[in-house]
Amino acid sequence: MTLDRPLEPGLALVERQIAAINRFPDQNPHPVMRMAPDGTLMYANVASAPILSVWGAAVGSRLPAEVRAGLSASLESPDAALEVACERRTFSVLAVDVPDLGFVNLYGTDITAAKAIDRFPGGNPNPVMRMSTDRRLLYANRASEPIVRALGLSVGAAFPEALGEALGAVGPESRGPISEVDADGRTYALTAVYIPEFDFINVYGTDVTARKAINKFPDQNPNPVLRVSSEGRLEYANPASLLVRKGLGLEVGDELPPELLDRIRADAEKPEGGLLEVSAEGRTYDVLVVSVFEFNFINLYGTDVTAARQVERANAENERLLLNILPASIAQRLRDGEVVIADRFDEMTVLFADVVDFTPLSARLSANQLVDLLNRVFSAFDRLADRFRLEKIKTIGDAYMVAGGLTGDGDDHPERVVEMGLAMLEEAGRLSEDVGEPLRIRVGMHVGPAIAGVIGIRKFIYDVWGDTVNTASRMESHGVPGRIQVTDITQRRLAERYDFELRGTVDVKGKGPTVTYLVSGPR
Repeated sequence: MTLDRPLEPGLALVERQIAAINRFPDQNPHPVMRMAPDGTLMYANVASAPILSVWGAAVGSRLPAEVRAGLSASLESPDAALEVACERRTFSVLAVDVPDLGFVNLYGTDITAAKAIDRFPGGNPNPVMRMSTDRRLLYANRASEPIVRALGLSVGAAFPEALGEALGAVGPESRGPISEVDADGRTYALTAVYIPEFDFINVYGTDVTARKAINKFPDQNPNPVLRVSSEGRLEYANPASLLVRKGLGLEVGDELPPELLDRIRADAEKPEGGLLEVSAEGRTYDVLVVSVFEFNFINLYGTDVTAARQVERANAENERLLLNILPASIAQRLRDGEVVIADRFDEMTVLFADVVDFTPLSARLSANQLVDLLNRVFSAFDRLADRFRLEKIKTIGDAYMVAGGLTGDGDDHPERVVEMGLAMLEEAGRLSEDVGEPLRIRVGMHVGPAIAGVIGIRKFIYDVWGDTVNTASRMESHGVPGRIQVTDITQRRLAERYDFELRGTVDVKGKGPTVTYLVSGPR
């Protein structure tokens, strides 16, 4: 079908049918337009406004020649869909000939997220804002700009009173949408999550325009649409729903599994509908469940969210890697722009542990066997550090260093450190049996003042310095295999809860004669 042939005189005879068809795309959150054979725009739904603005077109006017040329190419091949850049959003417009009615349907798909992934993998295409506990905007990413403008906000400004109260009242378990904001023709649900470690509230925006409207597509719609009958049978699915059907394991005519049908019916009863996540062949779809009560069936509308999920996974992986290097509070201070991070602690507990006779052991094992053994030992110690809420500082060869008292979570860190030391001795014994190698460790600890901070600009580390660190290291190096050696200061700090054995005076390198004790266990 060409776009420049004369308008057929008989077209007026189907006006009633067209009016009926218009009811469906009017409510569609995706752009839908209709064009006469001569290129005149006959119809456009509300969601098409950004595209029409770029084209400089309106219903009743003839589309520009370059637009008609692009749409003609789309008619020949769906792969040649016309891309339209509308400020920060990009749409793919597909032209589909409807010869029975004598016009061309134009379907727009928002591909902004996919384009964003292509341009900058680290960028989030979804709105993310940060609010202080006194309800002021601390941060907003680029995708939040429509929301920020709609709310009349700027960084440092207070949220509108009612919205700020609603977001600020979020509880530890709250995860559902709290409020909705209309911005730039879209509707966003705002979800607030309190981050207690940093004492602020993250506000996540989700485009829920589709949830606010009823989608009813014809077969040519490039977005997935399925229909479930009242009896629980898949009675319709458009070609674009192929991957959704694969993910659900269904074909048209199949009865839905009871568990899936119960879930869909429950979601359909919700005023705002419900969402299913379906994945197949590397693509992920959010499937909106909407009850069409006028016709006694349930529609399922799919939106490809693969790009958004990729961003979420990338951000989560980046966060995981960062928190493997630094304590959470230190990582946030670096994000906030602190250049020099150094903190003095009046009391810190430091523990060192190393493998006894490691040199002959390393000479006996192959490189792979040795690294595997150390990995098993240190991985077990990492789990113990998490269990006792302590901070692993580093490993040095076969030595493992951990500290307590860095995170401000109580003054019981000496008790937690000695408990970890006892657990490390038990773990070493268990691992020795598993690997069939004699594996003993020596442990030393000390309580006292120290300094902690971040050093370096490449491969930077969080480290601890001071006499407390040196003393704990000496307690380990001059210690007894299979025991925890401590100073008299540490013994007095723990004497009410633990029994000790006086080892006596030990000539400690760099400190001279030092009275030391061996931990016997809890009282």
